[in-house]
Amino acid sequence: MNLEKVVFGFFIMLAATLNFGFFVGDIENPAHHDVYELFAALVVSMIATLLKLGDRTQIGAVHLATSLVADLQLLAASMVWGYASHVSAGGLDPEMTARIVSLSGGALFANIVSVVILISETILQRR
Repeated sequence: MNLEKVVFGFFIMLAATLNFGFFVGDIENPAHHDVYELFAALVVSMIATLLKLGDRTQIGAVHLATSLVADLQLLAASMVWGYASHVSAGGLDPEMTARIVSLSGGALFANIVSVVILISETILQRR
């Protein structure tokens, strides 16, 4: 068993599951979406991106692209949350929450694509 591939797969799956956990719930209800889960999803996604940097294959490039998209979406969601909580006069209202959850939904889609690529790459790999 290759420990590097185990760690790589672990962080890809963890990024996807944390993102999914944040995404699930009523889109406009801030109580259904935890700021710490969004932060954890962003940090783990960035770690997964760093792990993808060394791969020089075409599939590695697609992995990196999906990870960068997820990072960008989660970073934007975090920035909107920060704006809504600390700058906006309306605070974290249902409209801002819907924006944040929608951005995390884009990251979730990118993470799902990354997981599908990981699974197909694993299935096609020969010993």
